[in-house]
Amino acid sequence: MEQNSAEVRGQALVRPDERLDDLQRGGLRILQRTGGFRFGTDAVLLADFAAVRRGERVCDMGTGTGVLPLLLSARSEESVFDAFEIQPEVADMASRSVALNGLEARIRIHMADCREAAKRIGYEVCDLVVTNPPYTREAAGLRSPREERAVSRSGMGCSIGEWMAACARVLRNGGRLCCIFPAPRFLELCDAMRAARVEPKRVRFIVSRETSSPKLVLTEGIKGGRPGLHVQPVLITHDAAGGFTEEMRRIYGEL
Repeated sequence: MEQNSAEVRGQALVRPDERLDDLQRGGLRILQRTGGFRFGTDAVLLADFAAVRRGERVCDMGTGTGVLPLLLSARSEESVFDAFEIQPEVADMASRSVALNGLEARIRIHMADCREAAKRIGYEVCDLVVTNPPYTREAAGLRSPREERAVSRSGMGCSIGEWMAACARVLRNGGRLCCIFPAPRFLELCDAMRAARVEPKRVRFIVSRETSSPKLVLTEGIKGGRPGLHVQPVLITHDAAGGFTEEMRRIYGEL
C-alpha cells in the first residue's frame, strides 16, 4: 500500500512533457523534460569525483534538474544541500524531483542566479561546492533553438570568473570546490579559481578512449589552499570495443 501510494504521488508530479527516470541509486528518481536539457555522464563523473563527506553542507551551482544533490544525498545521508538554478521551469522540475524522493528536509532548490547565492544562504557557510558550469562562452558556438538548452550551455552572461567567484563566496576557508569543465579551457578555469582565492589541488582529465585527447577535466580546489597540484591518472570512459571501461562500470554501478 505504501509503495502504491508513493507511486501515485510520483506520477502526480510528472507533467505531460516530462519523464520520470530511475537513478539506480536506492530508489531515487528524477524528472527530466523529454525535449529539453538532460543530465549526462559529466554529472555522474562529478558526483563520483566530489566524494562528499558525512555531515557536510554542500552547495550546487547551476543544478539543472537537481541530479547532483540527488546523487550526492545517497552517498552521505547526513549531508544537506542548497542548489541554485536560474531557469524557473527547470528549478521547478528540480523541486518536484526532490519532493517525489521525500528529500525536502535535506535538499533546498533556489530559483536564483548563482551570483546571488551568498545573499540567500550566507557567506562562507559551505564545506563543499559542486558545479557543472556552462561549457560555452557567451556568444560562442551555435545557439540552441531551445532557450532552456541555450542557458544551460552558455550561462547567459555569467563568465567563468563570475561563476567561480560566486562559488567561492559561499565556501568556507579550507572548503573544497569540485567542478567539471572542458579540458581546452583548463587554464582559464584555473585562472578563475585562483582569482577567487581557490587553489587548484587535484585534477583528472577525461578521455573517451585511450588514444583520444582529453575533452573534459575534473578539478578540485581548496579555498585559501597553498599551491601544489596533484594530477591523477587519466579517466578513460570507453574501451576499444566502444563499451564502458571497468572504472566507468564501477562508477555507474554505485549509482
